[in-house]
Amino acid sequence: MNRQEIPLNQLPMGVKAKVTSLQARGSDRRRMLDLGVISGTLIEPLYKSPAGNPVAYRIRGAVIALRADVSGKILVTAS
Repeated sequence: MNRQEIPLNQLPMGVKAKVTSLQARGSDRRRMLDLGVISGTLIEPLYKSPAGNPVAYRIRGAVIALRADVSGKILVTAS
């Protein structure tokens, strides 16, 4: 079965997903690559700030906060 790609910022809390592609450019792309956000990386949204932005994600064992404009450029498929 082919799973649908969605932007990371649309992934429900607590649902794990695998990165399928990275649409970011420039310094945002460099930061994501430095954090290890590459195809196949598992990501899980953990906490949302009271205002809803940023969201804390578990990425390769670390907890990283990403703004919606950045996380929207990471495409994932739910596991």
